[in-house]
Amino acid sequence: MKANLFIKQVVGTLIFFTVIFVSAGRLKYMQGLIYASIGLVMLFLNYTALKIEPDLMNERSKPGEGIKSWDKVILLLLFLATICMYITAGLDSGRFQWSPVFHWSLSGAGILLTVTGQLLFLVAQKQNRFFSSTVRIQNDRGHAVCDTGLYKAIRHPGYMGIIIQTLGFPLLFGSLWSIIPAGVLIILNIARTYMEDETLKNELKGYSNYMYKTQYRLLPYLW
Repeated sequence: MKANLFIKQVVGTLIFFTVIFVSAGRLKYMQGLIYASIGLVMLFLNYTALKIEPDLMNERSKPGEGIKSWDKVILLLLFLATICMYITAGLDSGRFQWSPVFHWSLSGAGILLTVTGQLLFLVAQKQNRFFSSTVRIQNDRGHAVCDTGLYKAIRHPGYMGIIIQTLGFPLLFGSLWSIIPAGVLIILNIARTYMEDETLKNELKGYSNYMYKTQYRLLPYLW
């Protein structure tokens, strides 16, 4: 199953990268090359320093039964919004240059946000052995609350990582138009955070007590 997950992630990564470069209409596309390089480094870390346990690999490769129906809809919308974001950025900054040239500091901030967000996601995944790719109560795996590491500060650091890297995407690519699908992605992830939080509160033993101790979903002292 480890090989299956690796192949699935590599194929998915290559598909997304292909969408970016095809949309840009060229391979000599600096923003795309930087983004792809970051992605490949993170993929390497995912199987080395931040490698997850085989049991979680199995879960992320092929989740068990009980996936929430609303989560299937959100996952589809997230996929479509991501594709739209990649196509828009490639067409904008790679092919047609609709947006003005961004100052290097904005591009640098985009790189920093992308790296930070992706690292935060991988660390959150590493620290939580129930970090499934779908929302479900994993009774078959002895689902229990994770309240250590990043989870002491906020309840959903993985989603926070996704949101941070999404904020960085338009800056890294220098694309004003990609802000629109990026904004949709952020809204969808916030909605998914809320709905997952409610599911865990209602269906996972001990989660209500965890909510009392760790009061914030995504941003300390805010929400």
